[in-house]
Amino acid sequence: MAQSSEELADVQNSTDERGVALDQVGVRDLRYPITVLDPEDETQQTVAEVSMSVGLPQEFKGTHMSRFVEVLNQYRGEFTMHTLPGLLQTLQDRLEAKQARIEVQFPYFLERTAPATEKKALMDYECSFVGEVDREDSTFTLGVTVPVTSLCPCSKEISDEGAHNQRGHVDIQVRSVPNEEGDPTMIWIEELVEMAESAASAPLYPLLKRPDERHVTMEAYENPAFVEDITRDMAVQLKEDGRVKWFHLQVENFESIHNHNAFAEVTWEK
Repeated sequence: MAQSSEELADVQNSTDERGVALDQVGVRDLRYPITVLDPEDETQQTVAEVSMSVGLPQEFKGTHMSRFVEVLNQYRGEFTMHTLPGLLQTLQDRLEAKQARIEVQFPYFLERTAPATEKKALMDYECSFVGEVDREDSTFTLGVTVPVTSLCPCSKEISDEGAHNQRGHVDIQVRSVPNEEGDPTMIWIEELVEMAESAASAPLYPLLKRPDERHVTMEAYENPAFVEDITRDMAVQLKEDGRVKWFHLQVENFESIHNHNAFAEVTWEK
């Protein structure tokens, strides 16, 4: 005869006598459809890879892994800085935990217009939401990786003709100040993309015809920038944005004439 759920042994909830509390236990690499906010189309459907965890007190043998998926399914309708605090609170309550954490990584698509022909196509950006809560303290971090073009100022200065350029990544993580309701102030992914591209030698595009390629090549040549320049220019923009209370930047160039990459990074807090 089948047993009811009430009759089945709850091994995870049994006592552990080794006296070792665990910082995080949970699930990771869980692929799930989510909805994120889009300033133009209101919402955008995407697929995320999710990691969820809680702190496990020393007296408990294990946590209930199924509850992570139950909570995720409850909140999948919208993933933003406004909904993640509620999700984390639900995790704490369901799993009787003092700490909870969620990391959501997903592609976000923007329609980009080529600079000369104005041809349109979609381009993807790797983004992330990280929410953490520890008792009464909580943080929300928005992450965006923006691919850009950089042209070497040194190469341009010392060469009779041309200069070497390369593709690079601007990795941005930001936390915003709270609004009147106590939630993090909204910072849009699109705004961070625009900041990064303005600091680089030229943007990247998903679709370029010959007139567009000419335009981008010349634009990069007129705006040479080291990784140090891109990082500093980006940092200045973020410091001047009153919504930002903390950021971490890393710019990495995939060098075209070296067998190594160049990078620069900085962390700042208001």
